[in-house]
Amino acid sequence: MQCLRNLLLNTDSYKASHWLQYPPGTDATFFYVESRGGLYDRTLFYGLQAILKEYLARPISHADVDEARDFFAAHGEPFNEAGWRYIVDRHDGLVPIRIRAVPEGTVVPTHQALVTIESTDPDAYWVPSYLETMLLRLWYPVTVATISWHAKQTIRQFLERTSDDPAGQLPFKLHDFGARGVSSAESAALGGSAHLVNFMGTDTVSGVLAARAYYHEPMAGFSIPAAEHSTITSWGRENEVEAYRNMLRRFAKPGSVVAVVSDSYDIYHAISEHWGRTLREEVIRSGATLVVRPDSGDPVDVVHKCLVLLDEAFGHAVNGKGYKVLNHVRLIQGDGINPNSIRAILERATSAGYSIDNLAFGMGGGLLQQLNRDTQKFALKCSAARIDGRWIDVYKDPITDKGKQSKRGRMTLLRHREFGTFQTVPVPPEAESLADVVRPQGYDDAMVTVWENGRLVHDWTFAEVRKRADGNRL
Repeated sequence: MQCLRNLLLNTDSYKASHWLQYPPGTDATFFYVESRGGLYDRTLFYGLQAILKEYLARPISHADVDEARDFFAAHGEPFNEAGWRYIVDRHDGLVPIRIRAVPEGTVVPTHQALVTIESTDPDAYWVPSYLETMLLRLWYPVTVATISWHAKQTIRQFLERTSDDPAGQLPFKLHDFGARGVSSAESAALGGSAHLVNFMGTDTVSGVLAARAYYHEPMAGFSIPAAEHSTITSWGRENEVEAYRNMLRRFAKPGSVVAVVSDSYDIYHAISEHWGRTLREEVIRSGATLVVRPDSGDPVDVVHKCLVLLDEAFGHAVNGKGYKVLNHVRLIQGDGINPNSIRAILERATSAGYSIDNLAFGMGGGLLQQLNRDTQKFALKCSAARIDGRWIDVYKDPITDKGKQSKRGRMTLLRHREFGTFQTVPVPPEAESLADVVRPQGYDDAMVTVWENGRLVHDWTFAEVRKRADGNRL
């Protein structure tokens, strides 16, 4: 939205007054981002580059300062007009900050620093705080990527147990159905691309476009022709089989895949009679793979029963691991899908002797919308300030909630080169740079400078992000 393009207005109201609230003599501040715990014990880091390119790459202009000045005057907040005009004149409108972060695609345990933000101009020490609101929205793509990554680990475990080709099957086992269920187009773009770090199946177009725009990926995800209820029910119940036949004639070609939602009236009748009898030979002759989609009922029970009915109609082969692989047909479950239901469905299906080759999942709201900042307890906090030339620790330690205790001092993240363990370590108050950090034996820097004074220092490709993420397994 054009009215939200002004970086100076991409903040919380009270931020406009904070430049007046720091102690006299302050000329530098240091902030960090972490997941303080949450549903998962580790997070997949993704999305910072997209946020930086979208919001910080555009220089601030005097017109932006004018707009913000007038807004906050009417809004009831003081505004640092002189400070922002200084940034426009002295820094060509590019905010003087340095951002260090773990490389995108890295999986990091909770309670470790993922990002640090520090001021680089003594006359603009207050800028990192002003940007907190915008930068902390990083929680969203990180949390989506984390949910998707953990689902991938679950599916991978069952594939490795039951499939002859787990690596080839895995990228298309969880399909993003979430675009219509999110709160904004930006959420669909950031969340949709976060899912694509782990999988390659999606119907969220904006997620694919975000991977292209921010991470240089020409085509990050793929889809197939698929029916929705309206394209089936518009034929009328008495012509349901003709609606299915139309899907075959339009899209079922040798080697192709076509998905058809089949629960508009009676999913079990549709499989046993329409697909399993009336259209069975057409399905086989087409040379395509038919993917039947149930979309209602208890997912665990429905998937199991549908597998059995498809097996009765089309038969199966037994793979090298002793599990049944259906002939000509597959099943995708997109209703009621979340990490817990995925595991329950996989356990039921494999217990019945079916390979996970037979199944795929579609995940909508559970992937892109049923989450919030507290899912992984994300926080962006000030941990150090330089006052009268001396660095001091800045922290909070509320007696009413020790879970909100914040880290102290300047810091960086290290990783053990052999074991892959992480450790957030302090930067000594007297240190001028990170070169002065004492690194325990075997540890290397886990963070790199990604942004400095308006310049993107590291420009990750989507392929690099995916490779890092896939190299981390439970």
